Amino acid sequence: MRRRAIIMVILMVLQFGAIHSKPTTYMVGDEDGWDSGLDMEGWTKGKTFHAGDFLVFTYDGQQFDVAVVNQTGHDSCTLNEGAKVFHSGNDKIQLAFGANYFIDTVADLCAAGMKMAINATAPPPSV
Repeated sequence: MRRRAIIMVILMVLQFGAIHSKPTTYMVGDEDGWDSGLDMEGWTKGKTFHAGDFLVFTYDGQQFDVAVVNQTGHDSCTLNEGAKVFHSGNDKIQLAFGANYFIDTVADLCAAGMKMAINATAPPPSV
């Protein structure tokens, strides 16, 4: 009987994973894109991000870039070991569960607001 209950729980967990909602795609900075004229931390306010959602960073690849960093890199506007830097001007990055940090690698631009921290929660189930 206990074995049957364990199997039922496993099946329910697997089913939940198969029916979660589709990921949302966010255009970072909306129509302005990833730009030094915006407070990117402010752009995240009021939005709910889930693991698996996508962020699309559009920007002038000659002027800007975007890097996925850890919290220390975000807070200090520096690249940490293992940071991934994107230069295409049209980068689609999927959010991991938990804390996600992004900066422009030019320290002055980052310090001026081209950075953001996003906490991605578990995806909601489909209705």
